[in-house]
Amino acid sequence: MRPLRAVLGGALAVGLLACGGALAAPAGAADCDAPGFARTLHPVQPDATPAHARAHWLDRRLLRWPGTAAAPDTRFRLYHAADATLAVRPGATVQGHDGALDLDVRTAPVPAALAERFGFVGDGVTLETATDDATLSALHRGQSLLVHEDARGQVLDATGLQHAGALDDRYRDAAALPDFGAHPGPGGTAFRLWAPTAQSVALCLYENADDADAPAASVHPLARDAATGSWSTVAPGDLSGRAYLWLVDVFVPGTGIVRNRVTDPYSVALTADSRRSVAFDLDAPALKPDGWDAHAAPTIRAATDQVVYELHVRDFSRDDASVPAAQRGRYAAFAQADSHGVRHLRRLRAAGVTDVHLLPVFDLATVPEVGCIAPGIPDAAPDSDAQQAAVMAVAARDCFNWGYDPLHFNAPEGSFASDAADPAARIVEFRRMVQALHALGLRVGMDVVYNHTSAWGQDPHSVLDRIVPGYYHRYDADGRVGHSTCCANTATEHAMMARLMIDSAELWVRHYRIDSFRFDLMGHQPRAAMLALQARVDAAAGRPVQLLGEGWNFGEVADGARFVQASQLSLGGTGIGSFSDRTRDAVRGGGPSDSGDALHANRGWIHGHADAALLQRQAELVRVGLAGTLRDYRLPDGRALSRIDYSGQPAGFATQPTEVVNYVENHDNQTLFDINAFRLPADADVDARVRAQVLAIATTAFSQGIAYLHAGVELLRSKSLDRNSFDSGDWFNRIDWTGTVHGFGTGLPPAPDNGANWPLMRPLLADAMRIRPGRDDVLRTRDMSLDLLRIRASTPLFRLPDAAQVQARLRFPGADADPELVAGHLDGRGLADAGFSEVLYAINVANEARTLDAPELAGRAWTLHPVHRAPQAADPRPRDAARIDAARGRFTVPPRTAMAFVVAGDAAESPTTEP
Repeated sequence: MRPLRAVLGGALAVGLLACGGALAAPAGAADCDAPGFARTLHPVQPDATPAHARAHWLDRRLLRWPGTAAAPDTRFRLYHAADATLAVRPGATVQGHDGALDLDVRTAPVPAALAERFGFVGDGVTLETATDDATLSALHRGQSLLVHEDARGQVLDATGLQHAGALDDRYRDAAALPDFGAHPGPGGTAFRLWAPTAQSVALCLYENADDADAPAASVHPLARDAATGSWSTVAPGDLSGRAYLWLVDVFVPGTGIVRNRVTDPYSVALTADSRRSVAFDLDAPALKPDGWDAHAAPTIRAATDQVVYELHVRDFSRDDASVPAAQRGRYAAFAQADSHGVRHLRRLRAAGVTDVHLLPVFDLATVPEVGCIAPGIPDAAPDSDAQQAAVMAVAARDCFNWGYDPLHFNAPEGSFASDAADPAARIVEFRRMVQALHALGLRVGMDVVYNHTSAWGQDPHSVLDRIVPGYYHRYDADGRVGHSTCCANTATEHAMMARLMIDSAELWVRHYRIDSFRFDLMGHQPRAAMLALQARVDAAAGRPVQLLGEGWNFGEVADGARFVQASQLSLGGTGIGSFSDRTRDAVRGGGPSDSGDALHANRGWIHGHADAALLQRQAELVRVGLAGTLRDYRLPDGRALSRIDYSGQPAGFATQPTEVVNYVENHDNQTLFDINAFRLPADADVDARVRAQVLAIATTAFSQGIAYLHAGVELLRSKSLDRNSFDSGDWFNRIDWTGTVHGFGTGLPPAPDNGANWPLMRPLLADAMRIRPGRDDVLRTRDMSLDLLRIRASTPLFRLPDAAQVQARLRFPGADADPELVAGHLDGRGLADAGFSEVLYAINVANEARTLDAPELAGRAWTLHPVHRAPQAADPRPRDAARIDAARGRFTVPPRTAMAFVVAGDAAESPTTEP
């Protein structure tokens, strides 16, 4: 007999409403409008169940309990209670249960597919049940615990269970369901939610979305589909523009049966501050700016044609006085044809930039969409801590964040819209931004963050976990959510999390005309999911949609621990691009986590150090990047790039140049100018800083593969030495497109990520008058950088589409002669549209002229590249100081200079293919 349940209070999570009685009333309007976001209907008994979940459902009938073994005169049982009344204490019998399933110990091996998927689960007893699907489905909709007990039924051990394997198997048909979310039409508005563990689901409908506090107009129960675990209803009429929320009655481990009021994970629009979802048909004419359907997006011939410019929407115009005040920091600023920022984008496009990649523009959790605060920054010394103190005092309430804190994946962020309270505005203005960029000849890419959510559990910003608790995230051996990404790691190895990611990417391509994606921490996602996503977005677009990402290998998934990752060493043959840290670290020196003395000591190839062995090593890694980081590319000495060591990994990892993204600066870590402030000689003047910046950019411009530039790298952008400006406000993240205002020496950067290094920073910032460049220096750097991009754009030889072409056409003359002079020879013979028969590029990081002896190149009609010969060439050194001795194949490269020589014409003969 079940014991009498007490109604308990006072131990519930902040934000939960008061506990209900033993029997929960059906959801009603009061639940739609009540304060808070959840109501506990039946609480768990305090301290009556284990806090961990160490056992795993492998599929709908198999379980594994690692670290536990079968023993004589003991048994395993699965106890369950629909109202979360279980009480399990060692040495006693289980109380408060509705029943128990007797589990058999399985001695046969588990199926190979399950053994592969759950290989990360430790050794232990494997259990199975022959119970029917209906009973198991009911069990997953309440509380359950796996218990090891003796013959008298006394508890020896107990644990919760991780249920993703069972849900993926039992509800596998859900992957083929039509669209989730809200879909208005003239015959009614269809609503669908996947919530297989819910006991009931209801829909709160609000009269309109304009009044965020309007009470619910109606409540609609949803019907459950037993085969898929989804809940659905069709409400009468076209409900476009109507706000809605879900009411989900579901078991939450550690809390009990909870009625969660929650937004839709498939929301395409939201009210201000993401309080309610809004139903829209994204194909509705009212949501499209004039000419949207007919406008043409720019195209590229090959993925290696991409030159990507990484840009934050707010950074683009927040401090641009040429933009109307109401549009600064917003989507609308991109349509201001004569603004300083748009003029700069035109310059970039004319020089060869093909794509603008926007830092996260989906709905964010950390920026108030209404009433965000602009801090008052004091006029303080360049090395003062007062500026950062003012920024950090309101950091949680200000208007800036990078945005790597997703709340809703499928809706545009409202803080960038003209009116966050108008759900349609963000859709129309986002599209108008895309349209404006396309009109400039720039493709549009999105930085997407599917590897984590901003919150989990019963947090107000938790969406997925309040609908299907315990499913969408990745858990450790004790059942705790992993946070190796920074936040609550999602589990895209689970079928419906993968589907959400893939559906989301398709939505952005289909409805917002997104041309490419950058995946944050892509190595935390399965390669198989990324390939499925690639196929889906290509089909939606009717053309290839380029996928780039951070293929870093770390955390609980490292080295393929849970699945084949979408990481650097595992993406060969996929065509998906992965950022390369090889040349980045050689050029900048050290690594992204450098701190303390390493900030000064770990000098890079461009910093003028005299360590001969290190220079050789760095020059070798620069050549790796120039050759597209191709694992099978062979250097003149016959070594494949995969045989060169990079911190215990092969330096060459890509099978094709489309699979590598080359860069020396992005939004993460210190800007190039700032790391150079630590590592250039103490007496370096501004010209030395300009040239170091341009030399670094040259390694990206001349490399095979995809070129990636952080906004402002061509403007000597500084964040006043900030190593992690994600929440450092407008003050430390600003850009001045005119070059008039520079960020160096605007105060010590925020203490949370920089305070330990303030003693090293203070002397540099105090010397800002000497280190900070003037406007002329900034504009000279810009123009020298754009000239390098023009050289890249002038010939497809810098953008070869496959590994065979790179091997056949790229050589490194004089590779072992001088580590401060790296040169590459590109053979254009037989290549249509090559523009030149031959190209010889050279990067000289030495403080004096260096000569390249390449007798194999003698006897050709070598000249300077036309960019250098042009009257408007930004750097006069190639024209004034470079020397060509064509008869002997000798080329003199001026100090601290990157440049190119060419042979005009396009001979019919093709290059040889020997290394």
